[in-house]
Amino acid sequence: MKDKKQILVETLLNKMFEIAGHQVTYDDIKDRKDEWYREYTMTEEQSKEWCDWGEKYIKKTLKFPKILARREMIMFDLNYGLTIKGVDKA
Repeated sequence: MKDKKQILVETLLNKMFEIAGHQVTYDDIKDRKDEWYREYTMTEEQSKEWCDWGEKYIKKTLKFPKILARREMIMFDLNYGLTIKGVDKA
């Protein structure tokens, strides 16, 4: 049986891939030992959407105050967040 923390990690990663538009799930990357998060990218807008969603999810799921949920999501993003696409300058 999975604990709350494991479910949280899986949910956050699955939502990140969904928002970024990648056909990848937690199950696809869970056993990888390389820097898999460098293979995929997301836009700044997608990253903000995911972080906002994740903060609310953490707050609700772990019953954290908003400030702690934000901190937890920032740390999660630093560890597992996808690379942000550069802005093309025309």
